[in-house]
Amino acid sequence: MSPRYRYSAWHGGPDPLEPPVDLRDALDQIGRDVMEGASPRSALEELLRTGTRDSSGLDELTRRLWQRRSEMQRRHRLDGTISEVRRLLERALEQERLALAADTSEDARFRELQLSALPPDVSGQVNELSEYDWRSAEAREAFEEIRQMLGTEVLEQRFQGMKDAMQEVSPEDVERVREMLDDLSALLAAHARGDDDVQQKFDEFMAKHGEFFPENPQNVDALVDALAARSAAAQRMLNSMSEEQRQELMALSQQAFGDPRIAQALQNIDRQLQGLRPGEDWNGRARFRGDQPMGMAEATAAMAELGEMDRLAEQLSQSYPGASLEDIDLEALERQLGPQATVDAQRLSQIERQLRDQGLLRRAPDGSLQLSPRAMRRLGENALQSVISQLGTRRGERDTDRAGAAGELTGTTRPWTYGDAEPWDAVRTVRNAVLRRAAEGPDSPMLDLADLEVAETEQRSRSAVVLCVDTSWSMVQDGRWVPMKRTALALHHLVATRFRSDALQLVTFGRYASAVDVGELAALEGAWEQGTNLHHALLLAGRHLRKHSDAQPVVLVITDGEPTAHLEPNGEAVFDYPPDPHTLSVTLSEVDALHRLGTTLSVFMLGDDPRLERFVNIVARRGGGRVLAPEADGLGAAVVGDYLRTKRRR
Repeated sequence: MSPRYRYSAWHGGPDPLEPPVDLRDALDQIGRDVMEGASPRSALEELLRTGTRDSSGLDELTRRLWQRRSEMQRRHRLDGTISEVRRLLERALEQERLALAADTSEDARFRELQLSALPPDVSGQVNELSEYDWRSAEAREAFEEIRQMLGTEVLEQRFQGMKDAMQEVSPEDVERVREMLDDLSALLAAHARGDDDVQQKFDEFMAKHGEFFPENPQNVDALVDALAARSAAAQRMLNSMSEEQRQELMALSQQAFGDPRIAQALQNIDRQLQGLRPGEDWNGRARFRGDQPMGMAEATAAMAELGEMDRLAEQLSQSYPGASLEDIDLEALERQLGPQATVDAQRLSQIERQLRDQGLLRRAPDGSLQLSPRAMRRLGENALQSVISQLGTRRGERDTDRAGAAGELTGTTRPWTYGDAEPWDAVRTVRNAVLRRAAEGPDSPMLDLADLEVAETEQRSRSAVVLCVDTSWSMVQDGRWVPMKRTALALHHLVATRFRSDALQLVTFGRYASAVDVGELAALEGAWEQGTNLHHALLLAGRHLRKHSDAQPVVLVITDGEPTAHLEPNGEAVFDYPPDPHTLSVTLSEVDALHRLGTTLSVFMLGDDPRLERFVNIVARRGGGRVLAPEADGLGAAVVGDYLRTKRRR
């Protein structure tokens, strides 16, 4: 017999047939925030808060949660039980007065006086009429309905599902409820004392009274958790009422099933639960201002739901020590916001986990998060691709992400792109075609452009390259900070992947200059600092060039201000504005020193400062270099293009 299968909707979170999470967008967003000065940790938190193209972020989930909470509070009010008791009581009194009006006896007149002397509040009237001998059967039935309704409402507050189970309540049922409450109080007392046989007592209790607990707890702790949550919600409901409503409702509760012992037993159990679970929210309150009344049980359920929303909001905020996306109660989230919200939360958790598991984020020795070298390569690749597209658009050139125009084979290959002049790698090309046809089928083309691979070559000439970038505050203030970092990333990636024999050094200069790696530059935060110490930067550049004296020296300088600081022989930086003539003199002396090394010097001038323009023109004349004035968004194309120009010229 062949097997039979049944299909249904998937309810287990993200669709198992969906492709794995694409981390590229997430990493790009984190990289942008890091280059703007955020720490990797705060950039990751920002990503989780704002979400991705495919997933709502924690902020959006929290907004929807608070919107749902507000709608509930605007829709309902808490006096439903009091209003229903008032309606039933008015019906009972009306029927009773009609019956008495038809009776001419003195007893009837006395009863009319008794009814006219009832207290003004509903609870007082119900209490006064508890011993009244009703003449009207309809009135007696309405009053008994009040007692039954109060009893089921009081029990439903504490024991979920009791309202449906106790539609018709007999005196025997009331006695059974009272016995259950007494046994429950004894079980809670034994648990509070820590009796050794508490599990046995729990099993006996559930065997005797399990019908009252449809959630079927497996041990006394689970029972206490469920009861304490309901009891705390009932207390928060009372806290949310006015003092008059609270007193009236508590007095009415004494009339549950016409047996005040029920309410007293529940109050005793509430005190026990509060002692066992003091961490529950027993003092909270909420403001309901709608026009749809809720009874005690419904209002308690609403308070429990609001409490669940509050806990979810705290979990989504991730603002407490040791917070993790794994803390989010996915079942509660689905109850409140639907299955898509659960999928979004799981996807965010998966992004965070995979960023760590795949080594894109790593923990530094001081405990802080850092972008890993793999992540930096990804950011550099993106920056380089953006620069290459600008180069092609700006000058009509083809892609320049090549290992070299001509030279020796490197032993590596790469996919062919339009304009490549390198030789094809026949073995790799045929292999790609065979694998593609095996996947696509025999009807696919024998050879496709996507199959082509070319053999990489490297330049025979080697360069020592220094990229000096201005990190003074004006770069941040005028929106040049991120373009500068993306330029450095693009150049670094180009050298690391296409011109591996070149030696690249990154140098930052503000009040002082410093040689940094690409990760340090990407994570560098803008800081208020006066001084543009090009003199110190050129000193460090010269040190790097002399270390690689066998290579062609290239210095690229990005700046938006004339030199306003220089380094004294004792290592102290001296700042002066307008620039001191001595600062300009020692800076130009370093330009001359680099020129004597045969350095190709290019200055990329950002902004339109006339004083800076005059200075860089002097630098170009004395250093035999050239000056370029790109816009901020064209900086990367200008720097990479100039670097490639020096390679082609040689």
